Amino acid sequence: SIQRYKQLKWNQRRDFMNRFGWMLVKDRFWESYETNRLIEEFQKQDIEIQLVDPNTIDIFVNKDNKKSILVNGEESDLPKFVFPRTGSGTSYYIKAVIRHFERMDIPVINSSDAIDNVKDKLYTHQILAQSNLDIPKTMLLRYPIDIDFVEKNIGFPVIVKKISGSYGRGVFLCEDKKSLRQLVTMAELTKKSYDIILQEFIKDTWGKDLRVMVVNNKVVGCMMRQATDDDFRANITRGGEGFPYEVNEQIEWLSSESSKALNLDIAGVDLLFQNGGYKICEVNSNPGFEGMENYTKKNIAGEIVHL
Repeated sequence: SIQRYKQLKWNQRRDFMNRFGWMLVKDRFWESYETNRLIEEFQKQDIEIQLVDPNTIDIFVNKDNKKSILVNGEESDLPKFVFPRTGSGTSYYIKAVIRHFERMDIPVINSSDAIDNVKDKLYTHQILAQSNLDIPKTMLLRYPIDIDFVEKNIGFPVIVKKISGSYGRGVFLCEDKKSLRQLVTMAELTKKSYDIILQEFIKDTWGKDLRVMVVNNKVVGCMMRQATDDDFRANITRGGEGFPYEVNEQIEWLSSESSKALNLDIAGVDLLFQNGGYKICEVNSNPGFEGMENYTKKNIAGEIVHL
């Protein structure tokens, strides 16, 4: 069990596991639903998976790659593959660790470049737009803000987002010029330069959206998320509900093509409703799937492990 695993010291863990593969998970997420389910599915396939907090890894850049990685200050045999589960919380340090594995030709799922592609939401939309995929009109907020320019090119209401984030945190709806100016003024009080994007508000999708799970460019699950209050966000983590949703040709195409464009092996694609069709809202490299499994009864962890 994970509880037993956490109680072991690192040298004991080396004997406890065969170190076939490493799952990079920050310590506070070792007890999460997703971590437990993935371990369960790996075990069903007789694949030994070792949990490693990437912040406990030290790397050395030298010609002797076999001894260039330490975990908690001790040498360790190298894994056969690495499975990062750090998503938008991937710091520069964690990214450097992931890239070190890649330089040693150890398979990494998802790759460091793919994680980079979706960590920055503006960059994500630049890639999707270049691939001719349908997205909401998006712009980077420039300091000082020109409210009239925003009204002319995006309009109101407008969605305001931090460049990086997940679970609906750092996402706001500004109904008019006044509310946008107040929000930006508050941001300026803490930091004069800010990394914020503005996105057109799609009224058809108020309080609901789709979460689509994609593995190896194939849709393996889809659900509609719906807010239970009057919030415009539908995230399950914010108290929303989920319902199984039938995958049609457009959902399949948008989701698989966005995953392909962003070079993701595993992706959570969020789609917005508009005029009977869909637009890509966001794409995640480390999607949670507890709600997906609970509401759709799909074995998402099994699909990931069979990647």
